[in-house]
Amino acid sequence: MTAGPVAPPLALGCVLAAVAYAVGAARLRRRGDAWPWRRDSVFAAGCAAVVWGLAGPVPGGPFTVHAGRHLLVAMAGPALLAAARPLTLVLRLLPPGGPRRGLLRVAHSPAAGWLLFPPVAAAVDLGGLWLLHRTNLWAAAHHDPLLGGLLELHMLLAGLLFAMAVCRLDPVRGRCGLPLRAVTLLAAGAAHAALAKSLYVTGPPGTSFAAADLRAGAQLMYYGGDVVEVFLALVLAVQWYATTGRRRARQAVRDAVPVGAR
Repeated sequence: MTAGPVAPPLALGCVLAAVAYAVGAARLRRRGDAWPWRRDSVFAAGCAAVVWGLAGPVPGGPFTVHAGRHLLVAMAGPALLAAARPLTLVLRLLPPGGPRRGLLRVAHSPAAGWLLFPPVAAAVDLGGLWLLHRTNLWAAAHHDPLLGGLLELHMLLAGLLFAMAVCRLDPVRGRCGLPLRAVTLLAAGAAHAALAKSLYVTGPPGTSFAAADLRAGAQLMYYGGDVVEVFLALVLAVQWYATTGRRRARQAVRDAVPVGAR
């Protein structure tokens, strides 16, 4: 990923989003609604990761720097943002009326349901990564700053799409069970690991990186991807634990009711 003309407005947008989220969460609490403080921290961390990946210094050679920015902008940042439930916050802030109904229509539309279907979201996210690293797209973006900036935007949005599809914390169209989301996460992790391993051996077409830089960047991509995938897996595990606990609680209540009183 290269710092193109899209990076500064994207970074500014993330800063403004972090401020808006904090203000919205504070407004919810003032009116007596429960909104955990940890979500504020998670969203702020996600915005900070994206801003750092877009505009902050990343140590290492050119390819290692690219791998670090990729992890921050396309993986870690989106995973944290999705875990903070931004759509839920906005919906709880909006009063009943046209804007809220319009947002719900978009979230529950067939197009949103299709894009947030986990295998489709994974194909969009991982497909873009494979195209960037295994075609001449990288070389073209290196010579065209605007194309490089658009690729940054795509990586951020595709990563956010994938994280939202896997976490499924916000109210969106369709119900995708934990097994499908878990299998999709495993498959996406395997595809990402395969890409990192291939880059350890051969760089993107049309590029020439030092062997040590290529290996360091590929290792960073491989192990850093594992960390983000473990985080997403923990989100799924918490959901499974909560769902199982509620099911057992309902069963305990039913068991406590005498048969004749049912």
